[in-house]
Amino acid sequence: MKTFLTVVLVILVILAILLAVLAYFGRKAQKKQAEQKATMDAVAQTMSLYIIDKKRMKLSEANLPKMVTDSVPKYMRWMKMPVAKVKVGPRVMTLICDEPVFAQILPKQEVKAVVSGIYITSAKRIRGPLPEPKKKKGFFSRFKKSKKEETSKKKG
Repeated sequence: MKTFLTVVLVILVILAILLAVLAYFGRKAQKKQAEQKATMDAVAQTMSLYIIDKKRMKLSEANLPKMVTDSVPKYMRWMKMPVAKVKVGPRVMTLICDEPVFAQILPKQEVKAVVSGIYITSAKRIRGPLPEPKKKKGFFSRFKKSKKEETSKKKG
C-alpha cells in the first residue's frame, strides 16, 4: 500500500510540473500572438480585389515571393494553406487567406478586403452579401431519413 501511494504521489508531482510548464509557455505564446495581431492591424489596408481562384496548396507551390517562403518555419512549409489568386488593379497576386475568409469568398467575384501584407484578414462582397459557408453534415445525420423522404413514402 505504501508503494502505491508513493507512485501516485510521484505521478501527481510530475503532472503538476507539466501543467506549470504548459501554463508558462501558453502565456508566452499568447503575448506573442497579441503582439503579432497588433502589428498586422497597424499595417492593414483596405483594397478592392477581384478573386480569380482560390485553392488549398503548399506554400512551396503557391508562387509566393522567395523571401516569404524562406521566413516560414520548416514544419509549415509542407502544410496546405488557403491561398487566393487575386487581381488588384492591373496586378495579379497570390495572397494567403484567413480560414473564415477562405470559406466565404468565391472565385470570380469582387470583394473589399482588409489586407495585411500578403494576408487577407477580412472580406466584404461589393455587390450583395457574402454567401454563408455551407455546414458539413455530421456522421450520424447521413443515416437519418429526411422529412421529405418520409412524407413521400407515406403518400406513395
